[in-house]
Amino acid sequence: MNKVILMGRVTKDIDVKYTAGDNPTATARYTLAVKRRFSREGEQDTDFINCVAFGKQAEFAGKYFKQGTKLLVCGRIQTRSYTNRNNVKVYVTEVVIEEQDFAESKAVNQQNNNSGGVSSKYNANQGRHNPQALEQSLAGGFTDVGDNDIPFL
Repeated sequence: MNKVILMGRVTKDIDVKYTAGDNPTATARYTLAVKRRFSREGEQDTDFINCVAFGKQAEFAGKYFKQGTKLLVCGRIQTRSYTNRNNVKVYVTEVVIEEQDFAESKAVNQQNNNSGGVSSKYNANQGRHNPQALEQSLAGGFTDVGDNDIPFL
């Protein structure tokens, strides 16, 4: 089984390109900055994962995903190689997107972009020691419906 699930932020605005031919297909390539859950001292704590989407997924990404947008994506890892202009073989590993969606509300995303990428409500390091800050952050603009309003409890 080849299945990848990632949550991270888009590193730059997405440019959609179309294949040549009678039936052009949209292709969007973007990079997600994915924070590592744990890291050793002196190690990088963020991975930059290359992603590629095709067709309607690519058009959607180009239209709605901007730099800093937090996404949840599902897909499969694909490896490929090609020979560049200097006649050097280049190997590429990327996630081919099967599903993609926003991982936070539009209001929280705009707030994060206006504050330099860090929410004023919640800081990842504070959340470990402050459950109330974590709860507020996870709400992300959603309303608490309470236990009595959920029909399946």
